[in-house]
Amino acid sequence: MNKILKNIINTKQLPLQVNNVIKSSIISNGYSLQSSYLYNSMKSFNILQYRNYSTENDFENNLSPKKLKEKILERETEEIRSFVKSQRMTTKTASPLEKMNRKQKRQMTTKLYRNPDNLIRGGMVSPQPLIPINIKKPPYVLGEPVIEFELDDPVEIHTPESIQNMRVVCKMAKEVLDYAGSLVRTGITTDEIDKLVHQEIINRGAYPSPLGYNGFPKSICTSINEVLCHGIPDDRPLEFGDIINIDITLYYNGYHGDTSATYAVGEIDSSAKRLIEASEKALYDAIKQVKDGALFSNIGKTIQLVANKYSLSVPVEFTGHGIGQIFHAPPFVFQCANDFDAVMKEGMIFTIEPILAESTSPYTEWKMWDDNWTISSKEGGWCAQFEHTILVTKDGCEILTK
Repeated sequence: MNKILKNIINTKQLPLQVNNVIKSSIISNGYSLQSSYLYNSMKSFNILQYRNYSTENDFENNLSPKKLKEKILERETEEIRSFVKSQRMTTKTASPLEKMNRKQKRQMTTKLYRNPDNLIRGGMVSPQPLIPINIKKPPYVLGEPVIEFELDDPVEIHTPESIQNMRVVCKMAKEVLDYAGSLVRTGITTDEIDKLVHQEIINRGAYPSPLGYNGFPKSICTSINEVLCHGIPDDRPLEFGDIINIDITLYYNGYHGDTSATYAVGEIDSSAKRLIEASEKALYDAIKQVKDGALFSNIGKTIQLVANKYSLSVPVEFTGHGIGQIFHAPPFVFQCANDFDAVMKEGMIFTIEPILAESTSPYTEWKMWDDNWTISSKEGGWCAQFEHTILVTKDGCEILTK
């Protein structure tokens, strides 16, 4: 009964006038759920209407608005109690009068169990970390412009030597990601994670590829809850129930290795668990499509299929990419259904990195923060991402970051 009263008060309306058999709408997390038990007529009254309607006695008409509201609550609470008690004698199961459609299910899932403390707000960003002079830096850090590519630019076919260098750096990236994931806990800030991971990368003689890339100020990307990608580590502590994607890219011996994963902070709600499960499934189902001679579009269609199955959305603008001596290069691997006719060939190396988001639309609407990097969902739905760097082989593929 406390929950019912709380929900009635939270609607910021007067309680409902209940007749012989109650029909009730209980507001849960902002959504109305109707029970088939509670089906008879009901009317909502404000205080003035109630005064005109009530004929029980003149005393009630002289009550203050606060006292009158308390009186109404008391009477209707008793009526609800009596009705609920009467239902204990039946084995019939309550069910909604109308089934929820796909949009309503998404809305319910998005809001389920979410705590206001999990809302992401920008924090203070500390100064950029220092790089020892003995660490080899990528060209864009040394002043060379970042190369901009077109969709139809040629795709590199890696040599055996290049592939071996990629295996080395991708293995390091995977190990660093595992270390970063071990740091995730309630109370730690993403800035602290960034500093620890930065030092781990330096200890391996590698360079953190994001640092200085088009002005990015940190060594890793940390994207929490409704942030899709490119989150900048700051002084916000991780809250119990958050989810966080950590994106790691290392530059070693002239090559980049890129990988990411999404982690739970403490115990997360069932909706967030489902989101993470779907995102990881989308990645591995898409990897199964990689083989010499296959269409790149098979990857996007597979990811879209998983998103649709879980009633989640995909941001079409964010793609996988070729990688090697250049951080972001062709091919650009769309993570949504498409009809591009580009073909995979043995020796190509690229990332697959699906982002799935809770949304009422099949395609995620997003906004960029004023830091010109952080991308978050307009609807506030949470997002999860997993990423691997993949080598196309004669018989299929090799996951270099596994």
